[in-house]
Amino acid sequence: MRAAAAILLFMSGITAGAETAERIFINGNIYTVNDKQPFAQAIAVKGDRIIFVGANADAEQFRGDKTRIVDLAGKTVTPGFTDSHCHIFGIGEREMTLNLEGTNTREDFLAKVKERVVQTERNKWLTGRGWIETFWKPPQFPTRADLDKIAPDNPVFLTRADGHAAVVNSAALKLANIDDHTPDPFGGQILKTNGDPNGMLLDNAMDLVAKNIPKPTEAETEQAFLKGIDREIKLGWCEIQNAGSELSDQKIIRRAYAARKVKLRMINAAYGPGEAANALLKNGATLNAFDHRFTQRTIKVIFDGALGSRGAALLAPYSDKADTSGFLTQKPEELRPMFEEALRRGIQVETHAIGDRANRLILDLYEQAFKAVPPDKRPAPGGGASSGEPGVAERRPPRADDVRWRVEHAQILTERDLPRFAKLGVIASMQPSHAISDLFFAPSRLGMERLAGAYAWNSLIKSGAIICGGSDAPVERGEPMIEFYAAVTRKSIKGESGVGWHPEQAVSREQALRMFTSNAAYAAFEENDKGSIEVGKLADFTVLSADIMKIPGPEILKTRCEMTVIGGEIVYDTR
Repeated sequence: MRAAAAILLFMSGITAGAETAERIFINGNIYTVNDKQPFAQAIAVKGDRIIFVGANADAEQFRGDKTRIVDLAGKTVTPGFTDSHCHIFGIGEREMTLNLEGTNTREDFLAKVKERVVQTERNKWLTGRGWIETFWKPPQFPTRADLDKIAPDNPVFLTRADGHAAVVNSAALKLANIDDHTPDPFGGQILKTNGDPNGMLLDNAMDLVAKNIPKPTEAETEQAFLKGIDREIKLGWCEIQNAGSELSDQKIIRRAYAARKVKLRMINAAYGPGEAANALLKNGATLNAFDHRFTQRTIKVIFDGALGSRGAALLAPYSDKADTSGFLTQKPEELRPMFEEALRRGIQVETHAIGDRANRLILDLYEQAFKAVPPDKRPAPGGGASSGEPGVAERRPPRADDVRWRVEHAQILTERDLPRFAKLGVIASMQPSHAISDLFFAPSRLGMERLAGAYAWNSLIKSGAIICGGSDAPVERGEPMIEFYAAVTRKSIKGESGVGWHPEQAVSREQALRMFTSNAAYAAFEENDKGSIEVGKLADFTVLSADIMKIPGPEILKTRCEMTVIGGEIVYDTR
């Protein structure tokens, strides 16, 4: 009855003197993430901006004879979700190659590979991604011998879910000239059994084989990009922060935006050190181009490997493999000049660091750079409104000392280093699903003592640090409801919790919502435009099938995106 009454109210006359909205969303259960007005029923939009937030009745003054009324029918609305860390090309490629997600046994893994081998021309490469051995019995890496039995005539390269390890067969090793005399490259490892390569390659060692795989065409790469974008929008993401790109990727991204093929907003990082980072430092930031859809102001560094493949750089050896403590994938002395130049050029830096050693060293490097280039030697970071022209580089405050550098993952921290994030003003960019994926093997990798500083969301928040939330897809599934659920329950999607898994590190639902909205906006210098539903901000919001702020934890996983709104435009609707 209330919904019907509200719609009838909107069918009455126009109220004079008020701005006319193009679209008014009514009957919503709206969580604004605005402390001054936490809840609302209606949102009025003109152009791509919000002009009203409040009650259904009060929104009538913004209705004109051409205003479209969208009845939300009581659905829950939040500010548009932002994935603060994903790999958009990888998401699309996962859909186009062999997707090995959900292979819970070695036999299932091999069966899926064999099925693809039958469909693949002899001598052609077979590639895929998504396997993870931690659920297998026994939980051991696959080997080239496993693959040789089912793929003797095709070179095979299958990437672990985390992207930091791959298993290859003998044909692939032969093409790469890898044998028992091949040395480990810096930042990588060729795993061996009795002195012979067993097919497992960690981090930089993967490149020894990957460079022999035929590169996809530009058309195929663009197809992967657009497939990834389509999936993100249907899941309810309104913005992604893409954690790394090469110059060739950037060409495809910009071309797709210029052709108006992409509605999703994107904050793009350039890989560094290397030509992509050098180009960004030389040319400066691109801000709010293509109608506020595309920004590039960040350098992305990968500093160590992953915990599951034992490549994360630890201060002490792995508890389940005492002969290794992981490794760094970049030399600290080679990062210092780039970091200092980034400060002088007003460029943001984000660094992948998982192990406690990697996190300590990167915080040291950040601190050293901040001292070497003090605020009076820096321009203000880029930000603010843009003319919308492609490639426009602009700068405006916040402040020269407000650099908002980030650590991506920040998974394992010591008691000594945890408070340094807040002290240095460094943002912890974390992916809650990593904790619930890793809880089955992290205790064995780390031991109980180090587990106390693993995925320490609540401790970081209490220390004053800002956490922005992401998914790291395609490492994880990339679904916002899984990330939200993980943050507030700290349990697996089956409801299990690991031994000694520190449930006190779970966060409140309000904190989790901020991780994917206002905190994500802050991490991208977008707090004046995004992150909450309030007048003047971009009209980006996610409409959900259930009230995730109140329903029981397990019900969060059943919640689906029903509508995605970007710039006031309904870009996805299940109705």
